[in-house]
Amino acid sequence: MSQYFQIHAVSPQKRLIQQAAVIVQAGGVIVHPTDSTYALGCRIGDKAAMERVCAIRRLGSGHQFTLACRDLSEIATYAAVGNPEFRLMKAHTPGPYTFILPATREVPKRLLHPKRRTIGLRVPEHAIAQALLAAIGAPLLTTTLILPGDEDPLTDPEEIRARLEHQVDLVIDGGAGGSEPTTVVDLVGPEPVVVRAGKGDAAIFA
Repeated sequence: MSQYFQIHAVSPQKRLIQQAAVIVQAGGVIVHPTDSTYALGCRIGDKAAMERVCAIRRLGSGHQFTLACRDLSEIATYAAVGNPEFRLMKAHTPGPYTFILPATREVPKRLLHPKRRTIGLRVPEHAIAQALLAAIGAPLLTTTLILPGDEDPLTDPEEIRARLEHQVDLVIDGGAGGSEPTTVVDLVGPEPVVVRAGKGDAAIFA
């Protein structure tokens, strides 16, 4: 049965954030809030935890995961970022955007798009997510919390707890979650391409 932490969405309790970080670092799978939706998260290099996430969501091998980073300095470790791309990302992070970029060798092969060798990265604008990333000291491997058979992300922490308490190690209750995922922007080509319009304003990339 999973643990359940009620964490303040604006002023996260440091003790609970540290406990959550320990769970992640020990190989746990967690549910946590972001500035868009609730998400499933685990340690970036943990194959077993990633496979558990895939099982929960019934994801195929071609699923493109996202790395949630604390800031842009972390992004440079995992993606090849040119000056134009960096300036664009700096103008819109933190925020509800996921950027697709060429991956560096620091990214485990199992996380890459099988044909393009790309990775999705984002910097969430949410106090709990930011505090958790700071405590872990590394990006989180994340994916939107949409369960098999559902069309929309789960937004109620109590429902999340009821449905996933035997499949995850921790549910962080940060209040009601959003129902709109991030806007996804592909920065691999010469011009930005909006792959998915979501919470972030897609028109600015047109």
